[in-house]
Amino acid sequence: MDSAAQARFDLIRENLAEVLNPEILEGILAEGRHPRIYWGTATTGRPHVGYFLAALKIAQLLRAQCDVVVLLADIHGFLDNLKAPLELVDNRAQYYRKVITAILESVGVSTEKLEFVLGSSYQKSPEYVMDVYRLSSLISESDAKKAGAEVVKQTDNAPLSGLLYPVLQVLDEEHLKVDCQLGGMDQRKLFAAAVEWLPKLGYRKRAHLINPMISGLKGAKMSSSIEDSKIDLLDSADSITKKIKKAESAPKVVEGNGVIALVEYVLLPAADLKGKKEFRVERKDQEPLIYTDIKQLEEDYKNDVLTPQMLKPAVADGLINLMAPIQAAYQASTEWQEITAKAYPPPVVEKKQKKVKNKGTRHPGAAAEPEKPATE
Repeated sequence: MDSAAQARFDLIRENLAEVLNPEILEGILAEGRHPRIYWGTATTGRPHVGYFLAALKIAQLLRAQCDVVVLLADIHGFLDNLKAPLELVDNRAQYYRKVITAILESVGVSTEKLEFVLGSSYQKSPEYVMDVYRLSSLISESDAKKAGAEVVKQTDNAPLSGLLYPVLQVLDEEHLKVDCQLGGMDQRKLFAAAVEWLPKLGYRKRAHLINPMISGLKGAKMSSSIEDSKIDLLDSADSITKKIKKAESAPKVVEGNGVIALVEYVLLPAADLKGKKEFRVERKDQEPLIYTDIKQLEEDYKNDVLTPQMLKPAVADGLINLMAPIQAAYQASTEWQEITAKAYPPPVVEKKQKKVKNKGTRHPGAAAEPEKPATE
């Protein structure tokens, strides 16, 4: 590769946990072509701040002159243990499109060259459905379970649809005509399956870009289904401050620290895209601590130069400022607000029926018992 192609490749792989089959991308770049890369998201729970991780990577891919496709995987959301009921799927897909566009625009990235594709727009075609049948005949039940183990919700006596989920995701690479797929570390087994399965149908294997997983505020991975582990992109400033204040962040402990992860994977990369890569921590009666590199921050945290009490307010302020444009866009869009109400309607709380107590016949005011007929 020449220096220009190498610079594009370096930007593509920056901040990733792993790249599978990088030679595929290197070959495309060496030819001077634009790699076509897709990132898919099942349109289920409301996107949280962890979605910045994928969005910021997409921003880098666009800067590296890649053709990027965002798959709004509505059918996948339905297949994954019915996380997205069919009557809500369309509105949730629209909500995701609004959010992802707003995230990218909030860090100054043009979305003109970003292509959004709805899964149901091609996943019901005769050609796609036939490929689902063909691939299903070539892989075993255990293969499908293994591939989707960390992506599809695992339950006792799970619906058969969970086994179809990885089959569809693998076939998406062919039917979206991409060279590469982007996803999180939890999808690594699925990516490995794609490399193995697609050639069985005579299709070429693709490269895979693997993002690290961002820790949640309660130690595990950030999840839409665990309220205390995440910050919603439309949370108020007060809510963000409270959630960060309650987050697990043991002094001197860097591993699994969700607050530090937000600096590493969200705040610093976003600041870099905006043109000034730094994270500031204000201190009373002292000069602020300014970090341009996560290793420098981690070192200070391990040595107690940077304490949780100093870090948390700085992270909360950083997130509030970062999400301000997203929230402003939401407030300015009646359409987005209406979509939100339809996509995530408040749960219907059934009122408990008040039981009428039987107070007995001796209670004052009780209805008199009918007289028994006299016996002869």
